[in-house]
Amino acid sequence: MTLAARTARREFLSGVGDTVPLIIGAIPFGIIFGALAVTSGLSPVAAIGMSLFVFAGSSQFIGVNLFAAGAAFPVIILTTFVVNLRHALYAATLAPHVRHLPQRWLVPLGYWLTDETFVIVAKRYDEDDDATHKHWYYLGSALSMYLNWQVCTLIGIVAGGSIENPGRWGLDFAMIVTFTGMIIPAIKTRPALVSVVVAAATAVIANPLPNKLGLIVAALCGVAAGVIAENAQPKPEVQPHE
Repeated sequence: MTLAARTARREFLSGVGDTVPLIIGAIPFGIIFGALAVTSGLSPVAAIGMSLFVFAGSSQFIGVNLFAAGAAFPVIILTTFVVNLRHALYAATLAPHVRHLPQRWLVPLGYWLTDETFVIVAKRYDEDDDATHKHWYYLGSALSMYLNWQVCTLIGIVAGGSIENPGRWGLDFAMIVTFTGMIIPAIKTRPALVSVVVAAATAVIANPLPNKLGLIVAALCGVAAGVIAENAQPKPEVQPHE
């Protein structure tokens, strides 16, 4: 095995390993989705298809709830599109690090990007080293999250017939704990703290907005607050050359 192959393999396995704690938090979320999908009227094939081709937990839950409520398909598509707009912010953050990759890499990596993978991959790219195979780390994280979601969806589908109203179990709270654990270690600067506080407060205030628009509003307000806080910081003086 060449040095490059060993390095790529090491990055891939590191991506998988660093994602395991997040996978554990996502397990109940995926199981609940599978059970909720079939108890809401979706066929097992349709439920599996959503996880295979949509692969967006929040949007899948919203889509299933709208389907159960009899919403028109254009409404379901538009709503899930709005909820997933946050991925545009993720893409903008990661783009400088992956733009050199060929399309055969960019397409699957973009498709498999999730909140969990974004957090740990962004952290990996921010590490100051000379590694040239960080996209393998990205792949390890993304692929492990994807496979976990499919397995958990299938488990939920199988168990759905014996679980009455799976949403009332409250197991999706595990995802809240997981996201909190992901965000807190990333708060290392004052602009980051301001961004998180503003986004959290806005999310609470804007929660009554329809179609989960509050999430988008909170994200945009958090980004804006972070930018303002960053620009408000005093810049270090540049010493003139003698």
